[in-house]
Amino acid sequence: MAEFLDLESQDSVRMPWNVLPGTKADAANCVIPISAVYTPLKPLPAATPLLPYSPLRCRNCRSVISPFSIVDFSSINKIWICSFCLQRNHFPPHYQSISEQNLPAELFPQYTTIEYETTAVHEKAQAGSSNVFLFVVDTCVIEEELGFLKSALLQVLGMVPENCLIGLITFGTYVHVHELGFGQLPKVHVFKGTKEVTKDQLLEQMGFFTKRPRPTTGVIAGVRDGLSQESVARFLLPASDCEFVLNSILEELQKDPWPVPSDQRAARCTGTALSLAAHLLGVCVPGSGARIMAFLGGPSTEGPGAIVSKNLSEPIRSHKDLDKDSVPHYHKAVKFYEALSKQLVHQGHVLDVFACALDQDSLRRVFKSGDNDLGLSSNGIFEINCSKDIKIQGIIGPCASLDKKGPLCSETVIGQGNTTAWKLCGLDKTTSLCIIFDVIKKENPDIVAQSANNQFFFQFLTYYQHGSGQMRLRATTLSRRWVAGPGIKEDLISGFDQEAAAVVMARQVSFKMETEAEFDPIRWLDKSLIHICSQFGEYQKDSPSSFSLSPRLSIFPQFMFHLRRSQFVQVFNNSPDETAYFRMILNRENIANSVVMIQPSLISYSFQSGPEPALLDVASIAADRILLLDSYFTIVVFHGSTIAQWRKAGYHELPEHQAFAHLLQAPRDDADAIIRERFPVPRLVICDQHGSQARFLLAKLNPSATYNSDGVAPGGDIIFTDDVSFEVFLDHLQRLAVQ
Repeated sequence: MAEFLDLESQDSVRMPWNVLPGTKADAANCVIPISAVYTPLKPLPAATPLLPYSPLRCRNCRSVISPFSIVDFSSINKIWICSFCLQRNHFPPHYQSISEQNLPAELFPQYTTIEYETTAVHEKAQAGSSNVFLFVVDTCVIEEELGFLKSALLQVLGMVPENCLIGLITFGTYVHVHELGFGQLPKVHVFKGTKEVTKDQLLEQMGFFTKRPRPTTGVIAGVRDGLSQESVARFLLPASDCEFVLNSILEELQKDPWPVPSDQRAARCTGTALSLAAHLLGVCVPGSGARIMAFLGGPSTEGPGAIVSKNLSEPIRSHKDLDKDSVPHYHKAVKFYEALSKQLVHQGHVLDVFACALDQDSLRRVFKSGDNDLGLSSNGIFEINCSKDIKIQGIIGPCASLDKKGPLCSETVIGQGNTTAWKLCGLDKTTSLCIIFDVIKKENPDIVAQSANNQFFFQFLTYYQHGSGQMRLRATTLSRRWVAGPGIKEDLISGFDQEAAAVVMARQVSFKMETEAEFDPIRWLDKSLIHICSQFGEYQKDSPSSFSLSPRLSIFPQFMFHLRRSQFVQVFNNSPDETAYFRMILNRENIANSVVMIQPSLISYSFQSGPEPALLDVASIAADRILLLDSYFTIVVFHGSTIAQWRKAGYHELPEHQAFAHLLQAPRDDADAIIRERFPVPRLVICDQHGSQARFLLAKLNPSATYNSDGVAPGGDIIFTDDVSFEVFLDHLQRLAVQ
């Protein structure tokens, strides 16, 4: 695994297959698609320079010069040959002094990923440089919750950089757009929650053209197109100018005053509020790095985008309701939110939803600077170039197609496909895209051709607005060897990355569950795993005991076992909102984080030894042990029964039991370290063996001892489940793979 981590630290890419099948038939036999998980803004090694000029681009295919480009130093006008289309390109005059001993940084072999500080970028991305935060606050909550939220927002206002623009909308039964630029007297524009408001109505009702005539033609889009700076500054002000006004509004903010009958939900017009927020940013700051930060206390019940009625007798939709299509508001709400998301993508803006948490630690992380900052950037445009024998099926991840069709687009479409360019309105240091490719070469090439040109090239280009406001372009160029014909099994196995393969399978199965009506995820995963094992395992036909897997593949079945049991596949006991949240995070995180979501890590602490990894199995539970489980969304500190008794007896407070106090503290310190680095901030559960909260640990462990088992596990714990254990799963897999 170490060599794949080295490749990732250099180029921010992990690929399931690092030696690629060279023909369409070979690729189909691999089951896991030719794919790459790319993290565009992963911090680069410290030695990598930031180049203060625009890159050289091929005049034919528009790819960027890279260490893989062939340079002809001998000709009078020095020439470089594009590694993608073999086009000969002349260097511009200011490159004439280059030689084999005097190379520009972009041709150094170690800089296959390099970043340019560029001025020649897409026009839209140049529109604005200061970040904009529009807070949208739900007031249909109890006083205590509102109090927590107000204190979190007041803390955050002190952390926002002074030049950032801030706006405020509050809503309940009605939507209130606050005018922050009128400090002498609080001024609010009120909109009815049941009605959808258009952009033109917003311009008219909020008086954007009281002091100057409205342009008769063209689109109203910010200060450059039709609006005065003065009218924008009524609603969006630099943090330093509006801090006092905002503080006084938030301190006086009250719960929504409209009475709620005991048999009804509060009238909450979330859809109208979000729509107004999107329109306001669209007319004031289109194309700038703007975020709507919505703080929601419950489901939308009023106006466009409502997901449940106000009557408490109507339960909120469940997975079962969605499967049976017995959801009265669902289709209308989906249509509304899809239109809203398209509008935000077009404007280049981000919507952050903060819900179901009183302590908004995740909110503070957004504004935190220093070592653990998120590296928030905006206005990303992502483009791909690749060798002519490879086509792009699509991307599964947080991006939207820009419909840039071309010869590199595959006929098979997965996720956001049929394009070679995508929009990323917001991205951070761990935002990762899963790009899926198609090998289109049908015949086996002859040995001579294969040895002469056995490399596939890929290039990923990310234009984005850095947190400092500068526009940058990051170019990553990769080369991977391809093999074809008989006897390629060993070559393919030698480049197999089990972790990347598990993450690609997880993203695929999540995507299929969202988009394919009658899809059976367990069956699909099992068939794929059996096919891979029979394709790449060593065995004698019909002899399960002879089956073995190369160390390069041996952990993959374990990943699939835990993926089958994960919250991405098993939706029982989760609401559709929780499932959507889990899948959304899986689809945007890097390999290291995604692997923890699929197969959690377990660390054991005891008097006998220091912290050490433990098997993710019920057998790891012991009375004299503390276990620390990290499942990404939840972190569990689990005390064995003896440890719990000693803690309750207060032994850790006695001076002669210092060692016990240290033992209790060690997992807490490690849990805090994980929490500090993670976003969104995970839930921390501290529990004891046989306690009710122990279920957070037990649900993730391999059930090697259940109520059906003959013996009892060493720790005395059993799991009440009908799920098969990993041993039984592996036994079945071996039997089916050798048939």
